[in-house]
Amino acid sequence: MEETLYSISFAHGGFGRGYSVSHVDGQNLNKGQSDLCFSSKYDVHVLCTSLRILRLQPVRDTREKQIQLWKELILEFCRSQKIFVISLEEDFSLFSNPTIERSLSHEAKEAFLSALVAEGRVEWMDKGHKKCLVLWHRIQDWADIILNFVKNNGLEDSVMTVEELRSGVESRGTELHGIDRTVLMRALKVLENKGKLAIFKGTSTDDDGVKFSV
Repeated sequence: MEETLYSISFAHGGFGRGYSVSHVDGQNLNKGQSDLCFSSKYDVHVLCTSLRILRLQPVRDTREKQIQLWKELILEFCRSQKIFVISLEEDFSLFSNPTIERSLSHEAKEAFLSALVAEGRVEWMDKGHKKCLVLWHRIQDWADIILNFVKNNGLEDSVMTVEELRSGVESRGTELHGIDRTVLMRALKVLENKGKLAIFKGTSTDDDGVKFSV
């Protein structure tokens, strides 16, 4: 079977963003925007059926295009599935296709993630590069999302616990719901440094709170 390396162009517009798929030589494979998005962990396998996308390419130009593709895939997949941490030593559905029994090598995973590290979108969590934090929104962007959430819900002078922000009723249906605690605390710290809120310690981490002054 002939193998083809694909590139993807995502369309903006929230959770259900579509994308168009092209060969690396620029030939368009589908007209207009596709309705397909990463609504389940299996959707990505549509793109990975016996393709060179799962094999780190030796030719420099092709590898650069492959890396760009994977940077987009990783960020979009993690955003749509609300994944914040990737472990290179554990199964991760984006990096394999059980149907064709193909998966990325450790070298390929580290190459693609390191490219995102260079752009500030991924941070290694250990010296051995075994686990990383994915910033599909940058920390400043998360800070802006928190501010908008506060204003949209009339919470400008309110007090909330950190857990209420990430798992409470008010945050349901927003990007804040289910946010990684480390990412949330870093974004809150940005806002605290700007005088937009004050973080205070509770009797436990579940009771840590935030007093907004927006």
